[in-house]
Amino acid sequence: CFGFVGFLLTMLVPIFTLKLNHKINPRMVTVGKFDGVHPCLTAATQAGKVFIHNPHGRGQMPVAHRLSQSSQDSDISLLNINQAVTCLTAGKLGPNTTGDTLLVGSQTNLLAYDVHDNTDIFYREVTDGANAIVLGKLGNIPSPLAIIGGNCALQGFDYEGNDHFWTVTGDNVRSLVLCDLTGDGKNELLVGSEDFDIRVFKEDELVSEMTENETVTSLCHMHGSRFGYALANGTVGVYDRTARYWRIKSKNHAMSIHAFDLNADGVVELITGWSSGKIDARSDRTGDVIFKDNFSSSVAGVVEGDYRLDGQKQLICASVEGEVRGYLPASKDLKGNLMDSSVEQDQVRELSQRRQNLLLELRNYEENAKGVSDTNSGVGVIPANTQLQTALSVRPATESQKAHVELSISTPNETIIRAVLIFAEGIFEGESHVVHPSAQNLSGCIRVPIVPPKDIPVDLHIKAFVGGKTSTQFHVFEITRQLPRFSMYEITTDPSDALPTGRVTFSINDRPQRVVMWLNQNFLLPEEVKSPDVTFNSLRGGGLLSFNMSSNGQITLKTDDIDLAGDLVQSLASFLGIEDLSAEADFPSYFEELRTTLTKVDEFHSVHQKLTAAMADHSNYIRNLLVQAEDARLMADMLTMKKRYRELYDLNRDLINEYKIRSNNYNALQACLKFVNQGIQRAGRLRVGKPNNQVISACRDAIKSNNVNALFRIMRAGAASS
Repeated sequence: CFGFVGFLLTMLVPIFTLKLNHKINPRMVTVGKFDGVHPCLTAATQAGKVFIHNPHGRGQMPVAHRLSQSSQDSDISLLNINQAVTCLTAGKLGPNTTGDTLLVGSQTNLLAYDVHDNTDIFYREVTDGANAIVLGKLGNIPSPLAIIGGNCALQGFDYEGNDHFWTVTGDNVRSLVLCDLTGDGKNELLVGSEDFDIRVFKEDELVSEMTENETVTSLCHMHGSRFGYALANGTVGVYDRTARYWRIKSKNHAMSIHAFDLNADGVVELITGWSSGKIDARSDRTGDVIFKDNFSSSVAGVVEGDYRLDGQKQLICASVEGEVRGYLPASKDLKGNLMDSSVEQDQVRELSQRRQNLLLELRNYEENAKGVSDTNSGVGVIPANTQLQTALSVRPATESQKAHVELSISTPNETIIRAVLIFAEGIFEGESHVVHPSAQNLSGCIRVPIVPPKDIPVDLHIKAFVGGKTSTQFHVFEITRQLPRFSMYEITTDPSDALPTGRVTFSINDRPQRVVMWLNQNFLLPEEVKSPDVTFNSLRGGGLLSFNMSSNGQITLKTDDIDLAGDLVQSLASFLGIEDLSAEADFPSYFEELRTTLTKVDEFHSVHQKLTAAMADHSNYIRNLLVQAEDARLMADMLTMKKRYRELYDLNRDLINEYKIRSNNYNALQACLKFVNQGIQRAGRLRVGKPNNQVISACRDAIKSNNVNALFRIMRAGAASS
């Protein structure tokens, strides 16, 4: 039942609380109006069930087919899925339905369910699984789609279960959201995945990529072109289109994020539910906390709905233990910060601390000025021309050290660098690195080895403490240096290895000087190159990379790393402003590995079907044995009963062993399917724009028709040759 507690004078408190006797899976909470009128809190449980809480019509929920009444709570109906639920949502999917459709995803199937009529709308097998789900309109596709993200693939179903959308993405999908990011009145699909990327799809065309430094676990649309995001390392923040607006990092994990105007200022805030049980609301402009509350256990989900049916939507937060709280937006007189008066005290404390720091800094300057003399350069005084100089260079592997990029930080005079602090995303553990030389090794130069794990541009934010050799107080120099995207490649004029067999060839209508400019900006070179014909050695052990441009504008990239080839093509096309680029490619070793994997997929599918048939036969046999055993018991034939139960025991043991084999077979099949999907995506990344989409679409058609030879023709020459 609802417990209405109202508002305190200056602090927002729940207007209702619920104690549900069901544990809730994290990130699997939604609200649906299944009869078109009454909002029902819906969530997945650990027992392969979905509960539907309907306090507005006790006992009115139909009970039959998949639905059953909860024995613990008359307001709750249970939907039996009989599989581990991996994602769920609710919304308007069909044109002629009374209310919302409930969509439930598992690792093998997608169920669209009409809760009001208690019927399956459709039940589809999804080969790539369903890790995340979103419902709505995408681009120019006329009907709403239930879009699921799974094993490196995206798939969209209409109300009848027809597959209207499919494409691949770089890694397993963890989060999805639909929003009009470009302002053209049509929704784009934002995809967060395990390879740390946020990708923006305009239907099946990839239009933007934003690289983070951890798995993207949650996405939500804020307003206009802004969207919120959460990472597996405790980071939450807001993007405005493709530029990060702000972010914060916590030692806890963000379990759910949602956009909701909690302080009545007309602009939504980013609501975050944390693994610690904390709920906070942050300003979309600054990231400042304007409200917070705490649960006794981890937050499972944050949603919204008019749960009191009074015309006002409430923010609804649920914990994994089944505790639910509803918050009403602040009234007009509470507009602004919803925190209590302690906020003002915190601000006074912060200003007082800043005042103390400034006074201490002023006293240090005064003491330094007093100490200046002809014989003493001063305790902390340094020459006026002191500057912080930085240099980046490539260092190949030696016996004592791995290959790396060396950052050299130095001063031009006799001053020394006492310590260096470097902030860089995705390079250092904890995103920061401190170098603090011992007193015996102090000098005016510090060298820091850097090993970027991926080919992405990284900003190095450097802070250095500079002073005299006897200084006890130091000047802080700050400088930002960008590490080029392809910094882990050393230019070579005398390659010791044989040239790669993998290659990609394409033509551009641009001057060689522009390509040279791209090379100089994106590679770490000892001196600028003058020609686009260069060869690099990969410091990560990936062999050689050869770059060649002919007089007619044809570019040939040679490398055995298909991922690197795709990154180079995408980077060059972006630099030159190329929207559509077709290419021919051949990566013999990779394509052979892919061909072997496709053979394994067929074998695993065959084994899966045989095991499924065998388990079905054994299940029927078990039912027969159970009936015979019970008949024998009723007839007091103990000998026959014991015999049948022994047979049941042996058969059950065989079934458990078969399940383990089936589970291992399924995991191996999923790994192979992931490799195949990534292969299609990699082949697409060797092209740009429409040729990219055509290759992906044609590859999928070839796989559906089981035409392996056509698949590799498409990957090599593009969709036109298929």
